[in-house]
Amino acid sequence: MTKTRTILLAGIIAALSALPAAAQSRLDSIKSAGVLKIGTEGTYAPFSFHDQKNDLVGFDVEIGRAVAEKIGVKAEFLEGKWDGLIAGVDANRYDVVINQVGITDARKAKYDFSEPYTTSKAVVIVRADDDSIKSLSDLKGKKSAQSLTSNFGQMAAKAGAELVGTDGFDQSITLVLQRRADATVNDSLSFYDFKTKKPDAPVKIAATQDAAEQSGILFRKGEPALKAALDKALADIKTDGTYAKISQKYFGTDVSAQ
Repeated sequence: MTKTRTILLAGIIAALSALPAAAQSRLDSIKSAGVLKIGTEGTYAPFSFHDQKNDLVGFDVEIGRAVAEKIGVKAEFLEGKWDGLIAGVDANRYDVVINQVGITDARKAKYDFSEPYTTSKAVVIVRADDDSIKSLSDLKGKKSAQSLTSNFGQMAAKAGAELVGTDGFDQSITLVLQRRADATVNDSLSFYDFKTKKPDAPVKIAATQDAAEQSGILFRKGEPALKAALDKALADIKTDGTYAKISQKYFGTDVSAQ
């Protein structure tokens, strides 16, 4: 080998050595650390909240732990207020958000999602002995207990109901049970959670809207390996019965696809 070629080869090797190492994928980083960092509220029952022992519990918490286990790491939850929760992904404070984040076109423009892991629908809830309301249109002229600024309140008003203002789901159900309202339009998951805690409460779902809202695990764009791992983990916990057990515990039904 000539001296010139030797010098040229040495220069190439030096240049290659100076190049930065390929960026490590988020999934590789998670596996290297042995931890999946999960952003969640911690104040959103029954999904993510603190029990009487102040332990973080809830449907989303158990789903997060099960998903992390399938990936082969431990789940570490980092709590934050909803307003800044998703921004924590941008700041690399955590790897994913598991907090009933609805899959919307606006969010999909900036973030990626796993396959949906819960599906919820708007339902019309009435007293168990009331057969006069069988559809949303039957609310016309009826009193509906609603948070006045909520989407559910707007749905009831559009159907022609007289709105009775409340602070939320629990108060709405109370007014229906007390016959101070005929119905409430609300979220199906909230109803299933309520019935799990109070199975003897004399209320029922009179109608269910066809349109459904789905929630998924949110994370930064450009991480196909992480998406594949999350999707596989979710599929695995559904196949082995883990998901069904968690869903039954909190809702008394399968909330993956109503």
